[in-house]
Amino acid sequence: MPNEPVPAVTQPGRIVIVGAGSVGSTIAYAVMLRGLVSQIVLIDRDESKCRAEVQDLNHGRRFVPSVRIWAGSIADCAEAEIVVITAGSKQKPGQSRLDLAHANAALFKELIPAITSVAPHTILLVVSNPVDVLTCLAAMLHTGGPQRVLGSGTVLDSARFVSLLAERLEVAPRSIHAYIVGEHGDSKLALWSGADVGGTPLLQVPDARGRLLSPADRREIAEQVRTAAGEIIAAKGATNWAIGLAVARIIEAIRRDENAVLTVSHLLKSYHGLTDVCLSVPCLVGRHGVQRVLEVPMDAQEMAAFAHSVQVIGEVCQAAGL
Repeated sequence: MPNEPVPAVTQPGRIVIVGAGSVGSTIAYAVMLRGLVSQIVLIDRDESKCRAEVQDLNHGRRFVPSVRIWAGSIADCAEAEIVVITAGSKQKPGQSRLDLAHANAALFKELIPAITSVAPHTILLVVSNPVDVLTCLAAMLHTGGPQRVLGSGTVLDSARFVSLLAERLEVAPRSIHAYIVGEHGDSKLALWSGADVGGTPLLQVPDARGRLLSPADRREIAEQVRTAAGEIIAAKGATNWAIGLAVARIIEAIRRDENAVLTVSHLLKSYHGLTDVCLSVPCLVGRHGVQRVLEVPMDAQEMAAFAHSVQVIGEVCQAAGL
């Protein structure tokens, strides 16, 4: 992927978060705590709420690395390295992410051109749901090209997966390498065949009682990952803390040019023979967004499930007129 030079911004270290709801404000909080940028701008149609969120965050500036935070407008995107989009209808209890496609696609068709008209070289980080469909749409609309567009994808799903595995195996989460790929939704799949603990295939690692994960254990863990968001939404109305941290991790990888492996959603070109769809797979994430897509091995069962996930997203994109 070409890494053409990006024009220098006059105020380095600025991110803009479009949507100051529970997710957007939590992302701002997580970024602020980690000292990832020097400027954070929040934008929301509800200007009063946006100003209140900014005021609340600003009251904590004494306790974090130096940062300026203000409520702004689309014009503030002109000097942003990254624009994070959380705006759109929220998922309600019992509603799938894909149910949100039509309403939020209509919003994006107005929002993305407005952003890129003032910030043609910014990186767009899509968090709004359905994230894969909206990442596809943003990739089509970004004047700087699809390489500058990525979605939060299954970064959080992969973190949930690793967390559950860590509990079962009684191993530190940082020592486990395992990924959820495909749709950030019901057709997501766990890549069991390539998962490892310290270089040892995960399926060969016993838990503290000496037991290997059985097929029933694997089905249970995968189902827990699949239903986690719905359970949280049913109980408290939204997920925000973990996604805030996940998005902050993506921003960190970009800002620090880490080339970190993260399962972000990105426009795939001939991935295992499948093409022109945005789904999550392990990618190297750095200064220019997605630097490289890693074509990870899959067994036959995983490949069939991945192809199904591609079909699901393709059908929704088609139904939404993309």
